[in-house]
Amino acid sequence: MTSTMNPASAQPDSSGKTIEARAVVVKELPSSPPRNGSNPAVLPSGFDVDAWEATPSPSYDPEVIEAAYRGRWWKVLQRAIAVLWPCFLFAFGVWRDRQTQTIKQNAPRRAKQLRELLTRLGPAFIKVGQALSTRPDLVPAIYLEELTKLQDQLPPFPNEIAYQFIEEELGDRPENCFAELSEKPVAAASLGQVYKGKLKTGEVVAVKVQRPGLIEQITLDVYIMRSLATWAMANIKRIRSNLVAITDEFAGRIFEEMDYSQEGRNAELFAQLYGAMPEIYVPKIYWEYTGKRVLTMEWITGTKLTNLEAVAAQGIDATHLVDVGVQCSLRQLLEYGFFHADPHPGNLLAMPNGRLAYLDFGMMSRVKKYQRYGLIEAVVHMVNRDFSRLAEDYVKLEFLTPDTDLQPIAGALSGVFSNVLGSSVSELNFKNITDQLSDVMYEFPFRVPAYYALIIRSLVTLEGIAINVDPDFKVLSKAYPYIAKRLLTDPAPELRASLQDLLFREGEFRWNRLENLLNNAKDSLDYDLNEGIDRAAEFLFSERGEFIRREVAMRLVEAIDGAGQTAWRSLTDTWAKVINRGRSTAPVTTASTTQPANNPRETLARLQRIWNLLQDTPGFDSVKLLQLAAKILVRPETQQLGQQVASELAQRAIARLIREVLMAQSPQPAATNERSLPIASLR
Repeated sequence: MTSTMNPASAQPDSSGKTIEARAVVVKELPSSPPRNGSNPAVLPSGFDVDAWEATPSPSYDPEVIEAAYRGRWWKVLQRAIAVLWPCFLFAFGVWRDRQTQTIKQNAPRRAKQLRELLTRLGPAFIKVGQALSTRPDLVPAIYLEELTKLQDQLPPFPNEIAYQFIEEELGDRPENCFAELSEKPVAAASLGQVYKGKLKTGEVVAVKVQRPGLIEQITLDVYIMRSLATWAMANIKRIRSNLVAITDEFAGRIFEEMDYSQEGRNAELFAQLYGAMPEIYVPKIYWEYTGKRVLTMEWITGTKLTNLEAVAAQGIDATHLVDVGVQCSLRQLLEYGFFHADPHPGNLLAMPNGRLAYLDFGMMSRVKKYQRYGLIEAVVHMVNRDFSRLAEDYVKLEFLTPDTDLQPIAGALSGVFSNVLGSSVSELNFKNITDQLSDVMYEFPFRVPAYYALIIRSLVTLEGIAINVDPDFKVLSKAYPYIAKRLLTDPAPELRASLQDLLFREGEFRWNRLENLLNNAKDSLDYDLNEGIDRAAEFLFSERGEFIRREVAMRLVEAIDGAGQTAWRSLTDTWAKVINRGRSTAPVTTASTTQPANNPRETLARLQRIWNLLQDTPGFDSVKLLQLAAKILVRPETQQLGQQVASELAQRAIARLIREVLMAQSPQPAATNERSLPIASLR
């Protein structure tokens, strides 16, 4: 219900005391990326992704916090007791279970107790629990499952306090800023609550207001957590992970969430990077009504994807929208590395026009370029069942230290992936893989980086939504076309090397892998076939493509040589029949037509299938292909390739001629069919 506000004195808090005003008008906000409407078609001109990646996120300073609380020992002690006493009781229960050997049977109950305990301790610990739900190196699997249910819904705080914050941040009374504001919050979470409102210009908006005393409560809890982490690392030898670094990472994220102007900038950057996808929508930020503790954004009318009946009633295909969300997530994680780390059902809405709207950009994270490429390389090594290289990938991705013994880890990874890779990609369940990996990470000295923990949280949450919509939905199956597209079109040296690893094994070209990549890539939403062909040609004629050029030359030689031999045999057979017609009825004995190991006919058949795949790919243009072929033909590398092929064919022809002459001079048994020597022996 919406009504015109009566901001009757918004000064006192619930205790009747006057709240000290901290800030006045926010006149200027840090710059955000230029915006071309709510969903721009392209990135802004001159947008430098590498420079943006190097820009630090808003961060907290642990030294400043430590200095602030160093002399306030009584306040710290009070909060520490309030936190540590219930934690001690919980830990004592777990210890007693261990002593009575009931640890396994009581684990589900203890996991539930931990979830409820963190909820009671407040916002910071709710966020801790959510973070722990993605840390298999710290928490056993049974606890991971329970912590994923952790909710951050809390009772709302009084409107009077919210109205005061609006006035402090925006520099004017709420009724002068908004034409309407809902009488009660429409949602209340751990960090703030949301009102539905209307601007005086008519736009319907969502107004998000931060909880009172949040910054002081969070900083005090972070100070206590960091102190405990420091003590634990110094005194508990079983702890492998850097708890202080984990605490700092967590604190940085939650401090960023508390700055609502940063959330607004996150939303605009998200729109710039991913708003080009036609079915993705990002709400507009109203900067004139936004500050550090108040965020005003466009009100989105939509339905949760998990409300299947309501979505279907609007004629919207929920499964398709989930697929749109998966494709958007892949671009977030592997293209630009700026991703939404909290895609729960309340933050993904199906709009009446069939678009997928993203909400709540407080919890965002970044994946650096080398990490993005490393993740794709790891997928390639997993598909190739190269578990030694996969273990090395975990070192490059900072899961393991360089001095770690990788041999037992490679064996453990083989045990995990040999089971799941027995299925086709379409049957793989992301959560099943991560659950099995969790056991390996808990057993070996893995240190899960914060970016990966948030990736797992994001993808597991997304797959959970997808399975609720369609029980047969598989995130990995939907992800593979995008991976294939990146491998075929991305010019980065890391992915060119990964493509070579995928297509070549022990000197043999794996045609089935190329067919599979092309078949999957054509299903990717923005796959540009012409770009893929251009990239392939560019790589083929680069220094790194020399190995492939040699392979192409040998395949051409074998195909031409095989076709030539077949044509020659056919000609000689026909000629022999003509000469011997009427002379004799005895069968004519010719050389065997046994094909060499690399069957030219099979190669030609594979090339035909690949050509058919290209023709079936959206965007196929034979004219552009002919133009590219013309450019390739005049390149010096092509001429050199032609010379190599001609030279090899000439050598084979000379060798075959010498062999025939020698055989003609040697007496041959009359009844014996002569088998051609393998081509390889004549090279």
